[in-house]
Amino acid sequence: MFGLNLRKLAENFSSIADLTRQLGINRTQFNRYLAGESFPRPDVLDRICRFFDIDARILLEPVDDIRLSQERSANGVLTDFLGLQSASVSEELFPTGFYRFARRSFINPDDFVTGLLHITRQGTQTSLRGYETTAAMRTQELPTHPQTRVFGGLVFRQENGIAIFAARRNAMTSSFNYLTRVASFENNFWVGYVTRTVGEDAVGTRATRLVYDYLGTEFRSALQARRQAGFCKVDDLSPFQRRLLRPDEPFA
Repeated sequence: MFGLNLRKLAENFSSIADLTRQLGINRTQFNRYLAGESFPRPDVLDRICRFFDIDARILLEPVDDIRLSQERSANGVLTDFLGLQSASVSEELFPTGFYRFARRSFINPDDFVTGLLHITRQGTQTSLRGYETTAAMRTQELPTHPQTRVFGGLVFRQENGIAIFAARRNAMTSSFNYLTRVASFENNFWVGYVTRTVGEDAVGTRATRLVYDYLGTEFRSALQARRQAGFCKVDDLSPFQRRLLRPDEPFA
């Protein structure tokens, strides 16, 4: 069962080599896990579970059943207080796949941050997953290991748009995104704002404009965005990103 579950979880990655690098696990040993020939030590199992945001039932139960159980737990508050419609985000409203995001840096107003994230669905739950850029982590004097850079969140429907609540694993801060779709040639842009949960005395700003650019479902379409992720200057942004971010206008 563990090998089957691991193969299913690995489907969203471009290659096993890339996945094992991010996990910090030897490729040969990982192949043994996939084949069901070996089971990980407790510390390695914990690393795998944290990376995929799943629990140790992965050893015994089908991963889809575990996800469904987690979904019911996570969606409970949403459906109880926001209503079932808020918890259910349609493909038409916000498609599954890869997105490039761009925003002004919270710390240095002369810099902008671009990155890549992935939207997936399990039942009625729409989830977000991505990685903080190495440069951004270094700026905050935080570890740059993939397990510390990964962030995840939930997407839910709002009036005229969507909202996303996201955080890095075990972090004491989080972010809130609100986005609405923008009329464009390919209808693939969303614009809104992002806020971070820090006090008024924190260095930098707490809210800024945010742009999402839908790249499709194929990983190869997201490779360039992944390579370019990090800090950049306003002139490095695409013309449409600059138009939506309005860098010369203060965010109110």
